[in-house]
Amino acid sequence: MTATSLSGLITRIEKNAGEASQLPVENWQPERLVEVDLKIDAKGHWYHEGQPFTRTSLVRLFSTLLRKEEDGNHYLVTPVEKVRVEVEDAPFLVILAEREGEGETARIRLQTNVSDEFWLDAEHPLEIRFTADDEPRPYVRVRGRLEARLLPQVYYQLVGWAEAREEATGETCMLVTSCGQEFSLGCYS
Repeated sequence: MTATSLSGLITRIEKNAGEASQLPVENWQPERLVEVDLKIDAKGHWYHEGQPFTRTSLVRLFSTLLRKEEDGNHYLVTPVEKVRVEVEDAPFLVILAEREGEGETARIRLQTNVSDEFWLDAEHPLEIRFTADDEPRPYVRVRGRLEARLLPQVYYQLVGWAEAREEATGETCMLVTSCGQEFSLGCYS
Protein backbone atom coordinates (compact mmCIF):
# COMPACT_ATOMS: atom_id res chain seq x y z
CA MET A 1 0.00 0.00 0.00
CA THR A 2 1.32 3.43 -0.87
CA ALA A 3 1.35 6.47 1.38
CA THR A 4 -1.55 7.81 -0.69
CA SER A 5 -3.70 4.73 -0.11
CA LEU A 6 -2.83 4.73 3.63
CA SER A 7 -3.87 8.37 3.67
CA GLY A 8 -7.17 7.39 2.05
CA LEU A 9 -7.72 4.68 4.67
CA ILE A 10 -7.03 7.20 7.44
CA THR A 11 -9.50 9.66 5.92
CA ARG A 12 -12.23 7.00 5.71
CA ILE A 13 -11.61 5.92 9.30
CA GLU A 14 -11.52 9.48 10.67
CA LYS A 15 -14.98 10.14 9.19
CA ASN A 16 -16.36 7.70 11.78
CA ALA A 17 -14.09 8.79 14.64
CA GLY A 18 -16.94 10.03 16.82
CA GLU A 19 -18.45 6.55 16.83
CA ALA A 20 -15.12 4.71 17.19
CA SER A 21 -15.65 3.37 20.69
CA GLN A 22 -18.84 1.65 19.57
CA LEU A 23 -17.64 0.13 16.32
CA PRO A 24 -18.73 -3.52 15.92
CA VAL A 25 -15.39 -4.74 14.51
CA GLU A 26 -16.03 -8.28 15.78
CA ASN A 27 -19.08 -8.46 13.48
CA TRP A 28 -17.42 -7.12 10.33
CA GLN A 29 -16.24 -9.77 7.86
CA PRO A 30 -14.47 -7.91 5.04
CA GLU A 31 -13.20 -10.03 2.17
CA ARG A 32 -10.62 -7.53 0.94
CA LEU A 33 -7.18 -7.83 2.56
CA VAL A 34 -5.01 -4.74 2.05
CA GLU A 35 -1.23 -5.14 2.36
CA VAL A 36 0.37 -2.47 4.54
CA ASP A 37 3.54 -2.65 6.62
CA LEU A 38 2.04 -1.97 10.08
CA LYS A 39 3.64 -3.11 13.31
CA ILE A 40 3.10 -2.73 17.06
CA ASP A 41 6.28 -3.41 19.02
CA ALA A 42 6.52 -4.93 22.50
CA LYS A 43 6.54 -1.43 24.03
CA GLY A 44 3.21 -0.55 22.39
CA HIS A 45 4.68 1.74 19.73
CA TRP A 46 3.00 1.69 16.32
CA TYR A 47 4.99 1.79 13.05
CA HIS A 48 4.17 2.18 9.35
CA GLU A 49 6.94 1.06 6.97
CA GLY A 50 9.41 1.25 9.85
CA GLN A 51 8.50 4.82 10.80
CA PRO A 52 6.84 5.51 14.17
CA PHE A 53 3.35 6.97 14.28
CA THR A 54 3.64 10.53 15.57
CA ARG A 55 -0.06 11.25 16.06
CA THR A 56 -1.35 9.77 19.32
CA SER A 57 -4.92 10.43 18.17
CA LEU A 58 -4.33 8.22 15.11
CA VAL A 59 -2.97 5.37 17.26
CA ARG A 60 -6.04 5.63 19.50
CA LEU A 61 -8.34 5.65 16.50
CA PHE A 62 -6.64 2.65 14.89
CA SER A 63 -6.74 0.79 18.22
CA THR A 64 -10.55 0.89 18.08
CA LEU A 65 -10.42 -0.93 14.74
CA LEU A 66 -8.00 -3.62 15.89
CA ARG A 67 -9.15 -7.22 16.08
CA LYS A 68 -7.36 -10.49 16.81
CA GLU A 69 -8.73 -13.36 14.78
CA GLU A 70 -8.87 -17.07 15.57
CA ASP A 71 -5.66 -17.65 13.61
CA GLY A 72 -3.82 -15.42 16.10
CA ASN A 73 -3.22 -12.61 13.62
CA HIS A 74 -4.17 -9.00 14.32
CA TYR A 75 -5.99 -6.81 11.80
CA LEU A 76 -7.29 -3.28 11.46
CA VAL A 77 -10.84 -3.93 10.31
CA THR A 78 -13.42 -1.83 8.49
CA PRO A 79 -16.66 -3.07 6.95
CA VAL A 80 -15.00 -3.35 3.51
CA GLU A 81 -11.32 -4.18 4.12
CA LYS A 82 -8.80 -5.35 6.66
CA VAL A 83 -5.10 -4.72 7.13
CA ARG A 84 -2.81 -7.22 8.85
CA VAL A 85 -0.82 -5.75 11.76
CA GLU A 86 2.33 -7.46 13.06
CA VAL A 87 2.20 -7.47 16.87
CA GLU A 88 5.39 -8.38 18.76
CA ASP A 89 3.70 -9.16 22.09
CA ALA A 90 0.35 -7.69 23.11
CA PRO A 91 -1.04 -4.75 21.14
CA PHE A 92 -1.74 -2.71 24.27
CA LEU A 93 -0.10 -1.98 27.62
CA VAL A 94 -1.84 -1.44 30.95
CA ILE A 95 -0.26 1.74 32.27
CA LEU A 96 -2.46 2.51 35.27
CA ALA A 97 -4.40 0.67 37.98
CA GLU A 98 -6.69 2.28 40.53
CA ARG A 99 -8.48 0.47 43.33
CA GLU A 100 -11.81 1.36 44.88
CA GLY A 101 -12.65 -0.33 48.17
CA GLU A 102 -10.82 -3.19 49.83
CA GLY A 103 -11.18 -6.91 50.40
CA GLU A 104 -14.16 -8.62 48.78
CA THR A 105 -15.70 -5.31 47.67
CA ALA A 106 -12.57 -4.06 45.91
CA ARG A 107 -12.78 -3.00 42.28
CA ILE A 108 -9.67 -2.40 40.21
CA ARG A 109 -9.90 -0.15 37.17
CA LEU A 110 -7.23 -0.57 34.52
CA GLN A 111 -6.23 1.89 31.80
CA THR A 112 -4.26 1.13 28.65
CA ASN A 113 -1.80 3.19 26.65
CA VAL A 114 -4.60 3.84 24.11
CA SER A 115 -7.03 5.09 26.79
CA ASP A 116 -9.21 1.99 27.11
CA GLU A 117 -10.57 1.77 30.67
CA PHE A 118 -12.23 -1.26 32.21
CA TRP A 119 -12.59 -3.16 35.47
CA LEU A 120 -10.49 -6.22 36.21
CA ASP A 121 -13.37 -8.71 36.23
CA ALA A 122 -14.72 -11.91 34.67
CA GLU A 123 -15.03 -10.21 31.27
CA HIS A 124 -11.49 -8.81 31.54
CA PRO A 125 -9.57 -11.58 33.32
CA LEU A 126 -5.93 -11.51 34.31
CA GLU A 127 -3.60 -14.27 33.16
CA ILE A 128 0.01 -14.77 34.24
CA ARG A 129 2.36 -16.33 31.70
CA PHE A 130 5.98 -17.06 32.38
CA THR A 131 8.97 -16.14 30.23
CA ALA A 132 11.78 -18.57 29.41
CA ASP A 133 13.56 -17.10 32.46
CA ASP A 134 10.54 -18.02 34.63
CA GLU A 135 9.60 -14.36 35.10
CA PRO A 136 5.88 -13.60 35.43
CA ARG A 137 4.35 -11.69 32.55
CA PRO A 138 0.77 -10.55 33.26
CA TYR A 139 -1.86 -10.02 30.57
CA VAL A 140 -5.49 -8.94 30.71
CA ARG A 141 -8.22 -9.25 28.09
CA VAL A 142 -9.29 -5.84 26.82
CA ARG A 143 -12.02 -6.76 24.33
CA GLY A 144 -12.68 -9.67 22.02
CA ARG A 145 -9.40 -11.59 21.79
CA LEU A 146 -7.28 -8.47 22.29
CA GLU A 147 -4.97 -8.37 25.28
CA ALA A 148 -2.82 -5.86 27.10
CA ARG A 149 0.37 -6.63 28.98
CA LEU A 150 0.64 -4.99 32.38
CA LEU A 151 3.67 -2.79 32.85
CA PRO A 152 5.89 -4.05 35.69
CA GLN A 153 4.94 -1.16 37.98
CA VAL A 154 1.23 -1.96 37.52
CA TYR A 155 1.85 -5.66 38.22
CA TYR A 156 3.73 -4.82 41.43
CA GLN A 157 0.93 -2.46 42.42
CA LEU A 158 -1.46 -5.44 42.15
CA VAL A 159 1.00 -7.54 44.19
CA GLY A 160 0.82 -4.85 46.88
CA TRP A 161 -2.97 -5.24 46.98
CA ALA A 162 -2.86 -9.05 46.92
CA GLU A 163 -3.33 -11.44 49.82
CA ALA A 164 -1.21 -14.54 50.31
CA ARG A 165 -3.15 -17.77 50.66
CA GLU A 166 -1.77 -21.22 51.34
CA GLU A 167 -3.26 -23.78 48.97
CA ALA A 168 -3.89 -27.50 49.59
CA THR A 169 -0.82 -28.23 47.44
CA GLY A 170 1.39 -26.50 50.01
CA GLU A 171 2.07 -23.58 47.68
CA THR A 172 1.35 -20.02 48.70
CA CYS A 173 -0.55 -18.05 46.07
CA MET A 174 -0.83 -14.28 45.76
CA LEU A 175 -4.47 -13.42 44.98
CA VAL A 176 -5.93 -10.03 44.16
CA THR A 177 -9.70 -9.43 44.31
CA SER A 178 -11.66 -7.21 41.94
CA CYS A 179 -15.38 -7.11 41.16
CA GLY A 180 -16.01 -10.24 43.23
CA GLN A 181 -13.41 -12.28 41.33
CA GLU A 182 -10.05 -13.56 42.57
CA PHE A 183 -7.07 -13.44 40.23
CA SER A 184 -3.80 -15.26 40.87
CA LEU A 185 -0.62 -13.26 40.52
CA GLY A 186 1.49 -16.37 40.94
CA CYS A 187 2.35 -19.05 43.49
CA TYR A 188 5.51 -20.10 45.27
CA SER A 189 6.62 -22.97 47.51
